[in-house]
Amino acid sequence: MIRPFIASISGKGGSGKTTLTALLLKVLLESGSNDDIIVIDADPAMNLHELLGVNVEKSIAEIVEEFRRKVDDVEVAVGFSKDALIEYWVYRAIVEANGFDFLSMGRGEGEGCYCYINAVLTKITGKLVKNYSVVLMDMEAGLEHLSRRTDRYVDTLIVMVDPSMMSFKTAEKIKQLVREVNIEAKHMYIVGNRIPKSNEGKLREWSEKVGYEFAGIIPEDEMILEYSVNGKPILDLPSNSPAVMAAREIARNIKLID
Repeated sequence: MIRPFIASISGKGGSGKTTLTALLLKVLLESGSNDDIIVIDADPAMNLHELLGVNVEKSIAEIVEEFRRKVDDVEVAVGFSKDALIEYWVYRAIVEANGFDFLSMGRGEGEGCYCYINAVLTKITGKLVKNYSVVLMDMEAGLEHLSRRTDRYVDTLIVMVDPSMMSFKTAEKIKQLVREVNIEAKHMYIVGNRIPKSNEGKLREWSEKVGYEFAGIIPEDEMILEYSVNGKPILDLPSNSPAVMAAREIARNIKLID
């Protein structure tokens, strides 16, 4: 295992990146790792906490909005900068779960707010990575987080693709944009979702052609749909479910576990 391990999971909306984030956390926890782990939901859709069974009282977005409503001139009033106070409140929003910590970015309100929240997250991520040996970040769909360089501290970038042309085009654009904004990830992986095993060879060839390393495929798993419908956390999936076994192999391929 390579530590610290700082990974972002990206891709087109609906490609399965949130599910992969939850599965990677599950196999890491099952590996008996003694790592200090934080999972960051940087997707404004805010679905990850439900897949992990985590209760989130406040997201970064809610903290920022509350700050804006209640504080007029904090620097003058208490002698602290506004950024320092927001950072303090954000740290208080970290949820201590069973074997890992969790932080939700949330959804901003109003024009320009989400860019500011991204800036807060980026700044804090630079400090968080010094306190944790594993950081897993479920990023927002598409490319905006790359243009804002929210991934600047990431050393492992994972891109999910599903059986759609748009998904593959998004992965190609992500690769291009990473170069343009000088994100210095040591490894960039492709993970397929719901792609037939018979097409694994073609996906591997495409990955290498575009400039990714191929990490594996998460197969169709009826248990994931069943758990989602019934509101059961993915962390409770049996260890021998097809998706969990595939995620375990992917975790080995990306050097998350031995």
